[in-house]
Amino acid sequence: MITSAVNNTVAAITGNNTSVNSTAGIATSMSEAVDPVTGGSTSAAPVLPAPVPVAPAAPAPESNADKAKDIAKEVGNVVQTIGKGIGSTIEEEKKVLQQIPQFNKLPPWARTGIAVCIFLFTVCITLCLLKKCLFKKKKKGKGERKGLKNQAMDLTTIIPEAKTEEETELLNGEEGKEEEANLGKLQFSLDYDFQQNNLNVGIMQAADLAAMDMNGTSDPYVKVYVLPDRKKKFETKVHRKTLNPVFNESFNFKIPYNEIGGKTLVIAIYDFDRFSKHDIIGEIRIPMKSVDLGQVIEEWRDVAPADDDKANERLGDICFSLRYVPTAGKLTCVILEAKNLKKMDVGGLSDPYVKVSLMQGNKRLKKKKTTIKKNTLNPYFNESLSFEVPFEQIQKVSLVVTVFDYDRMGKNDGIGKLVCGCNATGTELRHWSDMLASPRRPIAQWHTLQTMEEEK
Repeated sequence: MITSAVNNTVAAITGNNTSVNSTAGIATSMSEAVDPVTGGSTSAAPVLPAPVPVAPAAPAPESNADKAKDIAKEVGNVVQTIGKGIGSTIEEEKKVLQQIPQFNKLPPWARTGIAVCIFLFTVCITLCLLKKCLFKKKKKGKGERKGLKNQAMDLTTIIPEAKTEEETELLNGEEGKEEEANLGKLQFSLDYDFQQNNLNVGIMQAADLAAMDMNGTSDPYVKVYVLPDRKKKFETKVHRKTLNPVFNESFNFKIPYNEIGGKTLVIAIYDFDRFSKHDIIGEIRIPMKSVDLGQVIEEWRDVAPADDDKANERLGDICFSLRYVPTAGKLTCVILEAKNLKKMDVGGLSDPYVKVSLMQGNKRLKKKKTTIKKNTLNPYFNESLSFEVPFEQIQKVSLVVTVFDYDRMGKNDGIGKLVCGCNATGTELRHWSDMLASPRRPIAQWHTLQTMEEEK
């Protein structure tokens, strides 16, 4: 079929050329006439005055026809060779398929059709593989060119952004200032009474504090103390889920006038967390020698990062629960665990245990202690210590929780302690109040140990 189509195409091309030749033949026949007198031929110049220009145009179509015939022959030869190749491959596939017993039972036309389908399927797969290989190479070439373009663009963007060391230092300083500003602001007041030798510190409010919790808020409270003695620490109430707390609380420090110039007032803001260590948000340090005590000072200041908060928490933290049953008159303290305790032994560890004393004023009513945990700074106790306290006495007593380091050869060293009761302050007072507000229910909370001299 392919051969017949090619022959038809060649015939169409040659047919046009033959028509031209026939036209040229008619023209030549008309140009020759027979003389009626002499019987010879005479030229018919008057009839066809321009036969001469037609004659040279005739060889061009003849040469095109010859070329077309040559092309047709070549195409025919190619088609024949392709046909022979296809036929040979199909015949080979037939021979392979004839080795299958079920294939020989099929009619001849079915066997030929199966062989042709297999051949076409193989050709299609080959063409697809070739296309994929070629397209991959092209894409790689384009990708390399794009990469070079992007590199050139990066170079052009990097060069103008080059900065000197001074500029980078200035930028880093500005970034540091922004980070400090993000901690928030605190409004406070200072009023010194010369007659009473009393410094009144007012904690009024804070604004735009840093968020320390996962929900984007904080539970802030303020701790106020004076360096370097730290004999007295005051804490405000905790304000839940806010970054703009209003405290309006004041605290008094008895400091003689001749000593106040060497003191430094520290106002530290913390984020309260019942079941873990309280995180410090920031602090404000005020050297008292730079303060004009002759007048009342009230101002806003930016909260700065804590310079050295290790002094507040170097002793460690302890977690315990309090439970009071009014009907039974039973107060239960469960010592759960402690962490990051101070290293007391030469080997860098401690042998901690906890002693809980029931106090009424300065009188110790009863004391109990836990077992000793060897060679650890993070002991786990989970031990219950119970005391009998009548309901009418619960407002008058307090619990002193002290952590000791056991020493077999000498005196046991105190690591730190704290006091929970109605006369306590800060988180300790809050823990005691929560216990009284929820009778028969254990209330657990973490506390930071304080030095042995601070609580007396």
